[in-house]
Amino acid sequence: MGRGKIVIRRIDNSTSRQVTFSKRRNGLLKKAKELAILCDAEVGIIIFSSTGKLYDFASTSMRSVIDRFNKSKEESNQLGNAASEIKFWQREAAMLRQQLHNLQESHRQIMGEELSGLTVKELRSLENQLEISLRGVRMKKDQLLTNEIQELNRKGDIIQQENEELYKKVNLICQENMELKKVYGTKHENGINRNSVFTVSLDIEDNLHVPVNLQLSQPQQ
Repeated sequence: MGRGKIVIRRIDNSTSRQVTFSKRRNGLLKKAKELAILCDAEVGIIIFSSTGKLYDFASTSMRSVIDRFNKSKEESNQLGNAASEIKFWQREAAMLRQQLHNLQESHRQIMGEELSGLTVKELRSLENQLEISLRGVRMKKDQLLTNEIQELNRKGDIIQQENEELYKKVNLICQENMELKKVYGTKHENGINRNSVFTVSLDIEDNLHVPVNLQLSQPQQ
């Protein structure tokens, strides 16, 4: 069952009126924010409650919205014909040219050019801006250098650990080589002794096959 239509008139009950005001105010502000985001529109809302409390919302800034509204209202009264429209765009172009000129002049002053027409106060203000900018650049540079130093220290620790591991492996290999030398050296000596014994036995066997000459002799008196 659908909700019945609400009669649009002042709510007599103060509590109900305040609750309705809060709900509809929040809904209106939410819709205005969504409209500004979805449609890239510049939106400004000003609400005063029955008690005189102010509620407002602006997609950019309320001052900018109000200035643009006043300017658009004034120009809408003047743009009744083509001549007024041409004048409007001429003013817009002149304003943009002035902004561009101001930006170029500010850039040249920051670069240290065309400072002859500035007063002491303006020069001091420019100096403060440059110091703030230089401080920001130095902070960024120090941060990058600190990060690089930390990264190099981390890599150095890794390399040192790898060197220690390699040193341990080299020592282990050296110890294994020493053990192998001892084992193979003992085997070599034992092999020499067995060969010498085997040679002597062969000599004896060879002598057994040599013919022996026997002679008889008279017994001596």
